[in-house]
Amino acid sequence: MSPILQGLFTIVLGVGGCITYFYASNLILDKVIFPPKGSNPGRNINRANMVRPWLFLFPAIFALGLYLAYPVVGSFWRSLFNRSGDDFIGLGNYERLAADPQFRQAVFNNFLWVLVVPALATFFGLLAAQLTDRLKWGNLAKSLIFMPMAISFVGASLIWKFVYANNPTIGLINAVRAYFSLNPVDPLQIPFWNNFFLMVILIWIQTGFAMVILSGALRGIPEETVEAAVLDGANPWQLFFKIKVPQIMSTIVVVWTTITILVLKVFDIVYATTGGNFGTQILPSYMMQYMFRDDGRATAVAFVIMIIVLPVMIWNIIQARKEVR
Repeated sequence: MSPILQGLFTIVLGVGGCITYFYASNLILDKVIFPPKGSNPGRNINRANMVRPWLFLFPAIFALGLYLAYPVVGSFWRSLFNRSGDDFIGLGNYERLAADPQFRQAVFNNFLWVLVVPALATFFGLLAAQLTDRLKWGNLAKSLIFMPMAISFVGASLIWKFVYANNPTIGLINAVRAYFSLNPVDPLQIPFWNNFFLMVILIWIQTGFAMVILSGALRGIPEETVEAAVLDGANPWQLFFKIKVPQIMSTIVVVWTTITILVLKVFDIVYATTGGNFGTQILPSYMMQYMFRDDGRATAVAFVIMIIVLPVMIWNIIQARKEVR
């Protein structure tokens, strides 16, 4: 079957299956399980209405269980075996992780990324949102700032790899150093600091995302509060930090946590620039390192990453529910 026919067949089957499921489930519920007849038909109608939402939610719950809950449980169970899966070793993989200096280095680097990238990306996005809204050509400026979002992580990494190149004719940093008669250096091989040079890439990409979300939040601030602050004598700094920022704090938290979750899963930038060498290893690249070895640690690392991401996701959900209330 050709890909086009296969795609059309999948769409028709999927949509038709959903329509058939909802129609048939409602029919069985109302006509067979809880028919509106007998001595108390109202009670059957109420029972049917209590069950109906669960019928509608069942496909989504089933899909989440199949593609989310089952892999999580399966991954944890798989991490308790060796790579071949025929030897139960309990927490042996986790014990080897704890004893590995590279794993501890990856955890430390991940915490650096979590502390630096969301904070700076959110800050620069907020700054760009505020400043571009005050410019006549602000829409053009926003387009330029948002443009890196259209570039893949690997593409952005290659662009910045040229910026960091150990060649004054290519690398921007070494071109500046050559201007001041300094010897060229490779920023990606400087221990500890090379992590921050890699973080710049993700900050450059995510600033546009933060700017777009926060710009919409800033425009949603009631003009009455701003005008009242101006009449009370607030200067621009007070107007921004004491009037505007508190009113969009929930949006800032959402942007912050969204970027944090992305940071905990980032892999492409490190892999495309340093390959995890020179002390730049992070958990996803460390997991990839053991993925194709005769070792069972990769699944254990994947579960560790999930455990680290989970509190951030829970916090994000709690904040979203508070916003709804």
